[in-house]
Amino acid sequence: MIPGTVALFIAHDVMVAQTPAFAPFSAVLIMQVTVYQSLLQALRYGAAVCVGVFIQAGPGFLAGPDLLTFVLVALVALTISRWRRLGAQGVQVATAAFFAFSTYTVSTGNLERVEQLSQILALVGIGSGIGVLTNLTVLPPIRYRSAETGIRALARSLCGLLADVASVLREGEPDSEYTADWRRRAADLGTTVSNSRSALLTAWESRHYNPRRHLPGGLRNQDFSGYQAIFDALERVTFQVASMTRTLHHWPPDEDGEECRRFLAGYADLLEALGRIIRQFSEIDTKRLARQAGGRGVRLCRKRTGHAQAADRIQPGDQSAAGRPHAALRHPPRRSHSAHGRGPALLRCPPPLLR
Repeated sequence: MIPGTVALFIAHDVMVAQTPAFAPFSAVLIMQVTVYQSLLQALRYGAAVCVGVFIQAGPGFLAGPDLLTFVLVALVALTISRWRRLGAQGVQVATAAFFAFSTYTVSTGNLERVEQLSQILALVGIGSGIGVLTNLTVLPPIRYRSAETGIRALARSLCGLLADVASVLREGEPDSEYTADWRRRAADLGTTVSNSRSALLTAWESRHYNPRRHLPGGLRNQDFSGYQAIFDALERVTFQVASMTRTLHHWPPDEDGEECRRFLAGYADLLEALGRIIRQFSEIDTKRLARQAGGRGVRLCRKRTGHAQAADRIQPGDQSAAGRPHAALRHPPRRSHSAHGRGPALLRCPPPLLR
């Protein structure tokens, strides 16, 4: 409200512009959650409007404001608006071109037309500048808590699923109703991962060009690399949990007996230990992060993993056993992740981050 009002006052009362609405519209459009995004969108929006005005100016001065000129301007503007570098502001190329065309048609004489087109650019610049300045002066927060919230939500979802799987496996072989529900919940974790990634990105962007960083207690050295590492580890675990639920869902009916029950009981203990580790990140706190990552759950996970490896009866050369569900659960497929490296096997201890 404030940036729009200030921009309208300057455009209407100070500049006495013919189309003053450009200034408040630009000011409100540029206001974003973070200063970084405001600057980025201001640059893209300014570039889009300049391109749109110049697209109109060329054919307009050469051919005049007729129907053929409008069609040519529309085709060029709509084509350039698809340029990915302009992002969401690409549509403003066509918008600016059409507004410039309407302004051009009602103007008399080339000098007045130049003045009106230049005024559009000036109003856009003033509105964008007021929007960015407002973001800077109101001291926008460094949104590190959005990173914590995203990681906590992902960790809680993982803990809930692992706890449910462990409790059922400890009772014996699960039925298809349980495994189908686990698969659905594991698939739903993809949405949680995307939301957590978005929250982490917002937190990272909130640091840049933020004057609050230079104030006392402004977390000047906070770079969110720790949060990023935790998120990467939890994301890899999510992929492995999805693989585990698929394997359990396709568990053959003939896989039963005492050996199978012992395996599932030990696997349930390991999932419970892993859940204890992840549960610590559902209450993540920057000041206690190192202590949270070295708790009892990690030691229990290492103990359970050692027992599982000692009890492993599938030998490397036993090709007939390699396709059994026991083998799939012991050695789940790894997901190659170009940005984060290879994901850890679920039956192994967590990556160094979780230790």
